[in-house]
Amino acid sequence: MIKVLVVDDSAMVRKVFSEELARDPQIQVVGTAPDPYVARDKIVQLEPDVLTLDVEMPRMDGLTFLRKLMKYHPMPVIVVSSLTPRGGEMAMEALEVGAVDVMCKPGEAYTVGEMSRDLIDKIKAAVHSRVPQRTAAVQEPVQPRPTLLRTTLKIVAIGASTGGTEALKEVLTRFPPNAPATVVVQHMPQAFTRAFAERLNGLCAVEVREAISGDTLRPGLVLIAPGNEHMMLQRSGAVYSVLVKDGPRVHHQRPAVDVLFRSVARFAGPNSIGVILTGMGADGAEGMLEMRQAGARTIAQDEASCVVYGMPKEAVAAGAVERVAPLPRITDEILAML
Repeated sequence: MIKVLVVDDSAMVRKVFSEELARDPQIQVVGTAPDPYVARDKIVQLEPDVLTLDVEMPRMDGLTFLRKLMKYHPMPVIVVSSLTPRGGEMAMEALEVGAVDVMCKPGEAYTVGEMSRDLIDKIKAAVHSRVPQRTAAVQEPVQPRPTLLRTTLKIVAIGASTGGTEALKEVLTRFPPNAPATVVVQHMPQAFTRAFAERLNGLCAVEVREAISGDTLRPGLVLIAPGNEHMMLQRSGAVYSVLVKDGPRVHHQRPAVDVLFRSVARFAGPNSIGVILTGMGADGAEGMLEMRQAGARTIAQDEASCVVYGMPKEAVAAGAVERVAPLPRITDEILAML
């Protein structure tokens, strides 16, 4: 059984989470807490495996509590935030402090049924995750790699899930200013992807922004798929662009890595590099196999550096991966393949 403690000042959220999680036979809600002070005592008393944590609470805000928790009692935490620009910023800060994943409050971005499935999946991923201790220091931009030699237009496609926000930061902050055009799917709720892109844009030598349908790809540009929408590559002559659209969930995800990778296989083929980073599940494995079969180069993050070794593991098992590398070497492997 996975023991969960729900920390939220909203009685409604505590009730909904407790009822929905009780539907899964592998999960037990051992307690709830209306604020971090009560949560602190219940963590000691109940020894939960995973915490769900609201970031906006009275007495002590969730971010302050998360910093203390990661310093003195590191454990898997899923942050629950409101679907607002401020909520998105706080969610990104929580991930940098050490939260494993983020999700929206019930009713803000999806039905209770969708929320229930997402929360259960995130908890099951979180309990198997590696929780690194992080400091709350201000992140400084990493010195990018030397400028690339001029090449024909290449496409880099990256997929990530649990633990992916920090992994993507590690990869993208090392890109040189004229790095290949890059498209990214990170499993993340609607609206949070914009805050994520803006935060990366302030750290990277390349331009990073949330994708809009019709955006043209060029060297030095990274496009992040918006939450709750699929992103696909398309091509007209020598010009690549992206199509952002609604559609059914794939592997319970929207955006889905497989949707992106399959479109890259079709339209870029040997002109592309596929990268799959940390995350739970199998999203991206089939699409990466199609990329490799179309002549693309492919890279997977290794088990030791993953927060959750799920998606890369499935891609390796499918025969889709050409090279496996630790996270600090992923950027070097991408540039070497060019």
